[in-house]
Amino acid sequence: MMIALPDLAAMDAFGGKIAGLLRAGDVVALTGSLGTGKTTLARAIIGALGHEGEVPSPTFTIIETYDSPAVSLPLVHADFYRLDDPSEVEEIGLDDYREGAALLAEWPDHAGGFAHEAGCLSITLETADEGRIAIVEAGTDWVDRWS
Repeated sequence: MMIALPDLAAMDAFGGKIAGLLRAGDVVALTGSLGTGKTTLARAIIGALGHEGEVPSPTFTIIETYDSPAVSLPLVHADFYRLDDPSEVEEIGLDDYREGAALLAEWPDHAGGFAHEAGCLSITLETADEGRIAIVEAGTDWVDRWS
């Protein structure tokens, strides 16, 4: 499914829709080249879950966590861009962070990917004119929620 995101308001609304459907154990896998809006969409989702204030990009820390009551659902925001090998995911303890939380994963391919998980919502962002296009693929756990 393709969704047009012509401006920041559309990106925020799209993030709000995802946040409203998100459950513990889910993964939102964000793919796209540099500058296509992966972090912007992650910030929209985190904001829609109730977080107020700055949402730093986890490019250097790799993982940022958000817990209740700051957000309505515990969340892990990860940016795997700097990983050289998917095995490094185990070294940083991703499974421990994910327990009872949803995961927003930027550059999921650098972590070995998550599309095989039933709770994965894969979103590829591409530039289009002044805005973006989101190509969405829903895992089996998302199919009924997303339609």
